[in-house]
Amino acid sequence: MGALDKFAEFIDWYPKGMSKEERHLVYKIDWLVLSFSCIAFFTKNLDVSALTNAYYAGMGDDLNLDGNKLQFATSMYFVGYALFQIPSNIVLTRLPAEYYLPAFEIMWGLFTLGTAFIKNYNQLLVMRFFVGVTACSCWVGNAHIVNSWYTRQELGKRNAIYGCVYPLGAMFAGYLQSAAYLNLNGAHGMEGWRWLFIVCAIITIPCALIGVFFCPNVPDRTRSRYLTEREKQLCVDRLLKDGFAKTRGIGKGLFKRIFGNWRIYVFFVVGNLFWMTPYPSGLPYGLWLDDQTLASGESKYSPDMVNNLSTISYAATIVSTMICGFYSDWRKNRWETILYGGILILICNVLLLVWKIPDGAKFFAFIGLGLANGPTNLIVPWLAEFMSHDLEARSTSIAIINVGWVVINCVVPIIAWPIPSAPRFLGGYIWSVVMSVIEIVLLPLPMLLEQREIKRGINYAQRVIEENGMVAAGLEEKTKGVDDQSLEESGQMKTEKEVEVTQIAV
Repeated sequence: MGALDKFAEFIDWYPKGMSKEERHLVYKIDWLVLSFSCIAFFTKNLDVSALTNAYYAGMGDDLNLDGNKLQFATSMYFVGYALFQIPSNIVLTRLPAEYYLPAFEIMWGLFTLGTAFIKNYNQLLVMRFFVGVTACSCWVGNAHIVNSWYTRQELGKRNAIYGCVYPLGAMFAGYLQSAAYLNLNGAHGMEGWRWLFIVCAIITIPCALIGVFFCPNVPDRTRSRYLTEREKQLCVDRLLKDGFAKTRGIGKGLFKRIFGNWRIYVFFVVGNLFWMTPYPSGLPYGLWLDDQTLASGESKYSPDMVNNLSTISYAATIVSTMICGFYSDWRKNRWETILYGGILILICNVLLLVWKIPDGAKFFAFIGLGLANGPTNLIVPWLAEFMSHDLEARSTSIAIINVGWVVINCVVPIIAWPIPSAPRFLGGYIWSVVMSVIEIVLLPLPMLLEQREIKRGINYAQRVIEENGMVAAGLEEKTKGVDDQSLEESGQMKTEKEVEVTQIAV
C-alpha cells in the first residue's frame, strides 16, 4: 500500500474494508464528479459575488444604488433562480447532464458579461434576473449529481469539498475585485467594477466546456468515456447495496411520491431554518466593517483590510466544512454536527443582538457564524440518505428545499436586514435568534419520524438492499438478452407499491 493510500485510509477517505478495485473506482468518481461540479459552482459563486464586490468598488455610486436598491437587485437574481429551479432539476433527470449543465453555465456567463455594459438600475435588475434564471441549474443540479454517486460513509466528505467552493469563490471574488479596481480601473474608458464582470465571464465560459468532457451524469445513466462497462455496473451495484435505488422515472406520480411523504416537509423547515440563521456572517459583517471609522472621521479599515477581515470568516467556513464533513461520515450521522452548528449560531446571534459589546466580541460572533456555516452543507446529504429509495424524488426535493431558501433570501433581507438600518440590524438579529431556537428544537424530528416508520415495518433503504440480489440478477439477465420492456414493467409495479406504502406512512 502506497503512502497516498495509507493517508487516505487514515483520514477515512475510503471506508475500511473497501477492495482495491472499488478504491480505484471511487478515485475515478472523485475526479469526474467533483471536478466539474466544483468548477461550475465556483464560477457561479464568482458571478454572484461580483454584484456585492462591484457595489463596494464604485457601482453603487455610478448607478445611484441608494436605499435598498442593492437588496432589490440581489432579490431579482433570486426571483429568476427560484422560478426555474424545480423544473430544471426534473428535466436534469431525463436529459444528458454533460450537455444540459454546461449549456446553462455558458448562458449565465454571457449575462454576467452583459452586466458590465449596463447604464442604469433598471438594466441591472434585468441582467440579475436572467443571471438567476440561467444559474438555477448549477447548485441544485450538481448537488444532485454529487449525491447520486456515493455511499453513506462517503457523502459527508464529498459534500464538504463541494460546499467549500462557495467560500472559496467568495474569497477569490473579493481579491479579483481588488485587482480589477486597482489595475483595470479606467482602462478603455471603463470603471474597474465593469471589468470585474468581464473578467468573471472570461473565466466562466471556458470552464463550462469542462463539463462536456467530465460530467458523468448519474450512475445508471452515465455515458462517461472514462469508466469501463464493468465499472459502470459496479457504481450501480455498490449503491444498491447501501440502499440507494436506481432511477424510477418521472411519471405522473412523481409529486405524489414527494408530497405524500413527511420527508419533504420536515427537511424543508429544518434545512431552511439552518441555512438562514448564519446570514450575518455575509453582508451585515461587511457593512459593519465598512462602517467603522476613526475619531478623525476616516475609515478604520481600508478596502483591502475589509476584504482580508471578510476572508477570515470565509476561511473559518472552509475549515469547519471539512471537519464537519469528515466527522459526520466517521460518526455515521449528520445530526450531531448540525446540532453543534445550531448552538454556535444561537450564541453568536445573541451576542450580536446585544450589540453593545467590545469589537473583539463582535469579531468572535461574526467569525463564529462563519464557523457555524460548515455544517449547513450536511443538510443535502442528510436529505439524500432519507430519500435514498427514489432518485427522481430526491433530485426534485433538493430543488424544492433550495427554492424555499431562495424565496426567503428574496424577502427576509429586505424586511429584516434593510441597508438603511446597517450596521445595527436590530430586527435582523431578533429574527436570527428566534429562528435559531426553533431550528434546535425541531432538529430531532427527522430521526423520530424515521424511527416511527421502522417500528411500523417501513424501511425504504432496507427494502432496496433486500431487492438488490433480485435487481442484480435482472441486470445480468438483461445483458444476456432479456426483454427491456418486462424489466420496465416490473419496475413500474414496484413503484406503485412504494407509493402506496408512502401514503400509509403519512
